Amino acid sequence: MAKSVNQLLDFEIDKLTDSILNRISGDSFETQVALLKKQELKEVTKTKGWNFNWKLELAQNDREVYKLTIISNPHIIQGLSSLTIKPDHVYLNLLENAPFNMGKDKLYEGVAGNLVAFACKLSFQRGGQGFVSFQAKTKLINHYVKTLGAYHFGGHLMVIDTVAAQKLIDKYFKS
Repeated sequence: MAKSVNQLLDFEIDKLTDSILNRISGDSFETQVALLKKQELKEVTKTKGWNFNWKLELAQNDREVYKLTIISNPHIIQGLSSLTIKPDHVYLNLLENAPFNMGKDKLYEGVAGNLVAFACKLSFQRGGQGFVSFQAKTKLINHYVKTLGAYHFGGHLMVIDTVAAQKLIDKYFKS
C-alpha cells in the first residue's frame, strides 16, 4: 500500500452557516455526516471533478473518511473529509468540497465549515477535548485563524482548541 504524506490543506471557509446554505435560493438545509462507503467511491473520482484520490484515503488503515450530505438528499455528497483519530486529538488529513461547491459559482456555502465542526465534535466524542490539527498552505494560515479560531503553531501546523471547537460545534450542531 502506498504511504501517504501530510497534505497541506487549502479548503476555504466561505461562510459559517447553521448548516449549508443554497446560494441561489438562500435556503438552509440540514446535513448529516457519515462514513463514506467503498461502493460510493465511484461518485468521488477525479474524472467527476474531485481533486483528491479518495480511494487511496479510504484504503489507509489509520484514516476514517466522512461524507457530508443533505438529510433530504442523502445520495449527493456535498463534501468529504479524511480524519485520523490520535490519542489526544483528531488530525484532519484532507477536506474537499464537491466540485459543484467550489469556486465563485458554487451551489452551497458552509460545507467546509460543517466538516471541520464535525471533526471537532468527533474529537470530543473520542476523548480529544475538541482539539483538531491540520497542515495548512501558507496563504491560508491567517484565514483559518480568523474563520475557525485556529492557532498557528509554526510551519504549517494549525490547531483548533477546545474553545474554538465548541463554537464551531454550537454553530453547526444544534442538538
